[in-house]
Amino acid sequence: MKFNMRWLAAGVVLVLALGAGGAWWASSRGGESGAGRLPWGAAKPDAKKEIPLEFLPAEVIKPARAALSQTIQFSGPLVAPFQAQVRAKAPGRLLALRVGEGDRVKAGQVLGTQDMADQNSRVNERAAMVASARASLEQAERTHAQNERLSSQSFISTAALDVSGAAVKTAQAQLDAATAALNTTRVALRDGSILAPISGIVAKRQALPGELLSNEQPVLTIVDLVQLELAGSVATHEVSRLTPGMAVQVQVEGHDTPVAGRIARIAPAADAGTRAIGVTVKLANPQERFRAGQYALASVTLDDREQRLVVPVSAVVSASGQNHVWTLSEGKLWRRAVVLGRKDEAGGRVEVREGLAPDATLVAARFDNLREGSMASVVSSRSAPAAPAASSNR
Repeated sequence: MKFNMRWLAAGVVLVLALGAGGAWWASSRGGESGAGRLPWGAAKPDAKKEIPLEFLPAEVIKPARAALSQTIQFSGPLVAPFQAQVRAKAPGRLLALRVGEGDRVKAGQVLGTQDMADQNSRVNERAAMVASARASLEQAERTHAQNERLSSQSFISTAALDVSGAAVKTAQAQLDAATAALNTTRVALRDGSILAPISGIVAKRQALPGELLSNEQPVLTIVDLVQLELAGSVATHEVSRLTPGMAVQVQVEGHDTPVAGRIARIAPAADAGTRAIGVTVKLANPQERFRAGQYALASVTLDDREQRLVVPVSAVVSASGQNHVWTLSEGKLWRRAVVLGRKDEAGGRVEVREGLAPDATLVAARFDNLREGSMASVVSSRSAPAAPAASSNR
């Protein structure tokens, strides 16, 4: 009996020890997880609800139907179509050259003179030949007249009369040849004065006084700047929209205001290397504000007869070579891939050919961190607890 009581007391002590240890373990776990530990079998609370994005009316837009004019641009240097190169018409030493680069000249103005001593000698020589030929002709005519009188009296034969007639014709031909040679030499002597063939500005001097000039040697280059041309080129897929006579706006480097011009000529074939076709634009320059060689940009505006679905350029986002827009539908934000067409750079608009319904609501501005499927709405003003979209300037 004593033995049983001993084991019973030991069992009670063990149970009390285990109870105290369990209480200590439970209290220590409660300290680690904090107050409010869920009881056994209780449900977890709901996750935090998503805050919808709010867009102001100015930040959304609907596509519009509009005609988009297209602009074709091409560039090139200005060239002067009317220019002349003054050349020496006869050999001789250049005695004087009265103009220099940048001087304005008029057609027919004397620009310089050559030493034409050799030409003077040739003129005198040819004049003497003319006098000799004229004397020979006069002698032949007198002889033929005498033969005619003798032939009428039957003192000479008809054959002798024919010979004297032929001598007259030969002398006349020799006189004509000598006169032509004299006139040619006189023209060369007259060309000893270097004259301006056109009105304009001296662009380049190619000879100096004292230089011995040869025949057809360049002396001066004169450029007329009243009419200029822009020599540009257009891609083969665009040139079919251009025709001679079209109005063109030309922006010349160094000048703020564009000037009006017109397409003068279009090349009949493309360049084999660049696959571009030359286009020439006439540009009036009455005040000579522009100079040959200046770079210019030509713009041709083509009217559009079709009403196209257009959106602001800011509504289109480009990523990884693909264009897309953000739309609002059924309270959510959706990403739509689109195919673009014509673009109006000046108006900030672009045509959408595919991927967008005409009645869709678009996000007009670009925002960061937009996610497809996010809750979104259009409000008159943003409320404090809502999550406004973060605008991006990209």
